[in-house]
Amino acid sequence: MSEIADTKTLSVLVVENHPDTLQTLKAYLEDSGHQVHTAMTINEALRLLDGYAVDVLLCDIGLPDGTGWDLMQKLPKKIFAVAMSGFGMNADAVKSRAAGFRHHLLKPFKAAELDRILAEAAAELSRSSDARE
Repeated sequence: MSEIADTKTLSVLVVENHPDTLQTLKAYLEDSGHQVHTAMTINEALRLLDGYAVDVLLCDIGLPDGTGWDLMQKLPKKIFAVAMSGFGMNADAVKSRAAGFRHHLLKPFKAAELDRILAEAAAELSRSSDARE
């Protein structure tokens, strides 16, 4: 189990249109102690975001009904979002950041890289909840 599970359980929405990748990420995140919701399209993601409080969005850039960048423009509120893509050009990472993604992970990425990003999200959420108290 990753050390992030000891820090904070996160609610994660994974948006990925490749079924094997989606199931692998879901299993890894659940094994790490997180609550995971999944979607394969922008429309599915928006429906889930309407019904669940999500801490982190992990989103593929290439989706059947648009791009992860398109999804970011449709989000009702700001969220800690991470792009996942096979597109590794600097311009793609710049476009992801401009769309509101905090990170741009190049597939295939290492579990340790994802864990580090989730630890960052957990720490940020913890700081913001402490500030509200």
